[in-house]
Amino acid sequence: MMFKVLECVAVQHDHALVALAAGICVIGMLAFFLIHRRAIECSEKRRKIWLLVAAVTGGLSVWATHFVAMLAYEGTIDIEFELFRTVLSAIIAAVGFWASLKIAEGGTLKSEILAGTAATVSVAAMHFTGTASIRAAATIHYEIGIIPVAALLSIGLLTFAFRMSMRRKGRRGLWAAVAASVLSICLLHFSAMSATTLVPDPSLPQASLDGSGRIWMVWAVSVVVGMIIVAGMIASFLDRYLTDLRGFANATLEGLAVVREGVIIEANARFPAMLGLRDRDVIGRSPDALMVAADGISLIDVERTRAVEAQPLKAGPLKPGKEAFLEVAVHTIEYRGRQCQVLAVRDLTEKRIAELRVEHMARHDALTDLPNRSLFNEKLEAAIDIAGSADERLAVLALDLDRFKSVNDVFGHAEGDRVLVKVADILRRCAGVTDTPARIGGDEFIILQPGLDQPTAAYLLADRILDTFRQEMNVNFDPKAVGVSIGVSIFPEDGRTADELRNAADMALYNAKFSGRGTAAFYSADMDADLRQRRLLESELRHAALRDQLSLVFQPLFDASNGTCTGYEALMRWHHPDLGQVSPATFIPVAEETGIIVTLGEWALREACRTAASWDDGLAVAVNVSAVQFRFPDLVDTVAAALTDSGLEPHRLELEITETSLIENRDAVLAMLKKLRALGVLIVIDDFGTGYSSLSNLQTFPFDKIKIDRSFIWQMEEDESARAIVKAIIGLGKSLDLPVVAEGIETFGQHRMVIEEGIEQLQGFLLGKPKSAGEVEVLSGLRQLPPFRKRG
Repeated sequence: MMFKVLECVAVQHDHALVALAAGICVIGMLAFFLIHRRAIECSEKRRKIWLLVAAVTGGLSVWATHFVAMLAYEGTIDIEFELFRTVLSAIIAAVGFWASLKIAEGGTLKSEILAGTAATVSVAAMHFTGTASIRAAATIHYEIGIIPVAALLSIGLLTFAFRMSMRRKGRRGLWAAVAASVLSICLLHFSAMSATTLVPDPSLPQASLDGSGRIWMVWAVSVVVGMIIVAGMIASFLDRYLTDLRGFANATLEGLAVVREGVIIEANARFPAMLGLRDRDVIGRSPDALMVAADGISLIDVERTRAVEAQPLKAGPLKPGKEAFLEVAVHTIEYRGRQCQVLAVRDLTEKRIAELRVEHMARHDALTDLPNRSLFNEKLEAAIDIAGSADERLAVLALDLDRFKSVNDVFGHAEGDRVLVKVADILRRCAGVTDTPARIGGDEFIILQPGLDQPTAAYLLADRILDTFRQEMNVNFDPKAVGVSIGVSIFPEDGRTADELRNAADMALYNAKFSGRGTAAFYSADMDADLRQRRLLESELRHAALRDQLSLVFQPLFDASNGTCTGYEALMRWHHPDLGQVSPATFIPVAEETGIIVTLGEWALREACRTAASWDDGLAVAVNVSAVQFRFPDLVDTVAAALTDSGLEPHRLELEITETSLIENRDAVLAMLKKLRALGVLIVIDDFGTGYSSLSNLQTFPFDKIKIDRSFIWQMEEDESARAIVKAIIGLGKSLDLPVVAEGIETFGQHRMVIEEGIEQLQGFLLGKPKSAGEVEVLSGLRQLPPFRKRG
């Protein structure tokens, strides 16, 4: 059978036409697979178009190959072709190749085999339909013979061709696909031709004798197919070129739009994306309808030599409500043979947002997001200018948090930050729309209140802040709560410049804190004198010990059971040559705020130990230790040195501390107290009952004595609850086996009540006023409670 096929090709065909048919087949299959590869690279929408072009190109190429090869057949009978079946065969070939391409899209071996089968069937159907279109004085007979084998071989070859085209992207894969497909088509054609026999039938009409119809069809088919192939290849090339150019334009980060006669005729994908629009939303529209330049001038109606910032007129459906910052450069180019403008648009949104964020961070507090000192000063300067020109008033409120350092030290910086954020939230809620709250320091805040009826508006704002703090920052229920003190200054009465107003508000704030904290104070001229007086006190106090202006007086403590004097409490006095006798209530707070108390405390400790060493054995001396002194780790060494230098027995020294000392840096203070106990010194908790953690303090550290705060003693005669508290503390001391001292006894009624409740030690002006060191030394042998009787 194979020899019959070879004989058919070599002997029964015109070699020139066979060569022409082979050339058409090779060129056609090359164009087919080139377009097929182009289709694979395209998007879904464009792929469908190119698959159709490939199917038409491939199908008509096989059809042309078939008919040219049939015309090359040199038989004894002249033949012509029927038009309808000839056209139908071409349609069958094109549809069959389109179906095989759709099947091959599956990308699997199975889909490739099915595609090869579909292509083989379509080629065979096209061949036999074309054979059936022959017009000749003969009938057609077929011998199945080699056709099934040729069909199987053709399926394998076309399957291989589709596999090479889809999976091998190089030239080798392309030419392998072309060679396999050409071989498959030739095998099918010539196998079928060798199995076809024309049997003469004189009853049928003969074809034209000159063969003009055949020759014309050969060249017509060749020209048409050649045009289709060339057109397909050119279209593929142009599409690839234009698409690649568009892809190149889309690859840029800039948005590009071509404008002709005032409307956009072309744009890359980036351009509508920047505006939050779709492609169809920008074509045919004016750029001025999409963007507005920062200078307010049309983007395209004037010649621009520099880029200009612009913003979208409104957010599109892709970016609802998103703010965008753009930069637009306009150039003139030739596009499609005409002068056009091209807009190059850069998206500055991320850059501008980053710049705005940096600018915001530079002018706002990082923790609370309130304006910082720099921004506040700018707003204050601007508000002063406006108020001065409009003859208006404004207020500046300086705020400082009370107890914040204690909360920060005890509960940690994270909790301190949380408190600051909460304070900032309170100030935002309390402040008005036109007010500017700001954070200017660690726990320092300030508020600008312009354009209202002053000082009434400032008073209402301060009262609103204080009331909110009382509700949301209640120290009695929340150990992490803080208070606030407020100082207020008014423009123009208290100052006409920003510095003057801030200084006045600071002085008012100091007055508020010095007056008891948790209050608001308005600046007055008298505060200048008060501030100068305080600074004078601070300056003179630093040198008081060296100038021998300090002294100690000693107030006795008595045993309630037998009236015996058990010791004395050392109290500091300051006599200034010009100021006279300065009250401890005046200079002690100043010493604690400035840190001078550390030096004064050390002097008092050494002097008390030295004085007590000369007393009769058994008499103790009590020395007050400030919470500030516990901030310095050398306190223990200072006490040890005072005992060593004076020779006083450690058990005769009592150190009185307040509960405030335990609030700040609790662990370190407790560690120092344990070291002091190890020296043999007695530790007394003073002013007991006023702190929120009294009971936990007693549980944490074993104190040697409890002193009831004098405020409870003073109220016992009029307030039953105060007496109940005193009774409870005395009972607590007995339960813990701790002596309890009642200080501040000034009336007989108070004396009687504490005795009735079972008090163990007594102290107060009624029993004994503070005495100088000399008087104590003279009376040290008289250990008995002085006799007194109730008057009246």
